[in-house]
Amino acid sequence: MTANIYDFKGGRAHFIGIGGSSMSGLAGYLKQKGYTVTGSNNTKSHKTEHLEALGIPVHIGHDTANVLDADVIVYSAAIGADNPERVEAARLGIPQIERCDLIGQLMEGYPFAVAVSGTHGKTTTTSMMAQAFLQAGADPTIHIGGELDFIGGSTRAGGEHHDFICEACEYNSSFLHFKPTIAVILNVDEDHLDYYKDIDDIENAFARFAALVPGDGWCIAWGDDFRARRVCENAACHSMTYGLGEQCMLRPANLRYDEHGCAAFTATLNGEALGDFHLNVPSEANMLDALAVICAAHIRGLDMAKVAEGLGSFIGAHRRFELTSVTDGVRCYTDYGHNPAEIKNALKIAALQPHKTLWSVWQPHTYSRTKTLFNQFLETFDVADRVLITDIMGAREVDPGDIKSEMLIGPLRQRGVDAVLTPTFDDAEAYLRAHWQAGDVMISHGCGDIDLLNEQIALHGDTRK
Repeated sequence: MTANIYDFKGGRAHFIGIGGSSMSGLAGYLKQKGYTVTGSNNTKSHKTEHLEALGIPVHIGHDTANVLDADVIVYSAAIGADNPERVEAARLGIPQIERCDLIGQLMEGYPFAVAVSGTHGKTTTTSMMAQAFLQAGADPTIHIGGELDFIGGSTRAGGEHHDFICEACEYNSSFLHFKPTIAVILNVDEDHLDYYKDIDDIENAFARFAALVPGDGWCIAWGDDFRARRVCENAACHSMTYGLGEQCMLRPANLRYDEHGCAAFTATLNGEALGDFHLNVPSEANMLDALAVICAAHIRGLDMAKVAEGLGSFIGAHRRFELTSVTDGVRCYTDYGHNPAEIKNALKIAALQPHKTLWSVWQPHTYSRTKTLFNQFLETFDVADRVLITDIMGAREVDPGDIKSEMLIGPLRQRGVDAVLTPTFDDAEAYLRAHWQAGDVMISHGCGDIDLLNEQIALHGDTRK
């Protein structure tokens, strides 16, 4: 039986893998709520440094001594049962809680608990919703898988037991441990095929997620995605769909885009106007994410004029098409997208920026994803002028020896993509500096540590001539 975090109020919660986006945010949240929090992480990072500044000690490396005198252990799906700290905690009889169970416990009891799911777009939509709700006068507790400057990080402790907004990841069926009263399904695509058998298995997981919503709750889904729409319509609760097609309940009327690709529209629900909106983040994908937020805000009964102000002032979360520097006259962006659909969307946004040459630097993430989606990745980079590919980041996986980044280069070139292998970040930076020109745009992709490439480019500054 899973331990409950509320049984340890005022005690010491030790986080194994505390440097992760979600884990670091949860650690900070529990600190705010009066728990003593400690943690361990494989590597030092900006997040571990931030936690230290909050008064949360972080040990770099995993050691059995770290769990001594802890009252409860929190770990993520990436931390196996053979982790030395988990092994020692089990030996000592210290209760353990998996990250997704902790989130489920924290959101339980909220009458308006929104869980934002989907193969891609979760962080952006959750961030949009957080900002829109706050600016519309709500006081939500928030948990995002990324960082939003508007709330000063990835979590926010709001008013007691009213609104809870969180990101709900489908990997390892994590979102099935949540307690939503509103389930948002942005899309249902192929990913995490190291865990799921196929796309039908993925859709079934989303159906089980929607089934968590009580009968008087809501399921919101992108109606132009037939799998997402099917899950929503079959859920045993109220449903609302959004999108461009006639089958969608909430649609954008008078939709137009400015020269930067930012959308303006009138949101209409079953033909009735709810309000006018203008976004400051480009692309159709961001417009669709905003529609999902408007659905939730309408159900919540928020003032649509204020929701529009919140959406209009949203400029994005960190690592979601984030400008990191202008180096040698080149605008350098980074984006967390790591599957074909996400990378394509980021490249579409990048292509809207004025540019000479559009550079794409991709760090493939996990061997299983690279292998199972190999052919889809080959069709991903057509809009880019030049593509650099680094070594695969294995993350939680052991190298099987049958898939390597260089295997992508030949097929991409046959497709007409100018692709080059740059195994390390140093290789990629050196290649970029030797070939890019002022007026170019560069974007790096991946959910690993590819953002460090952007950091070192910014740190090194303009190339000495």
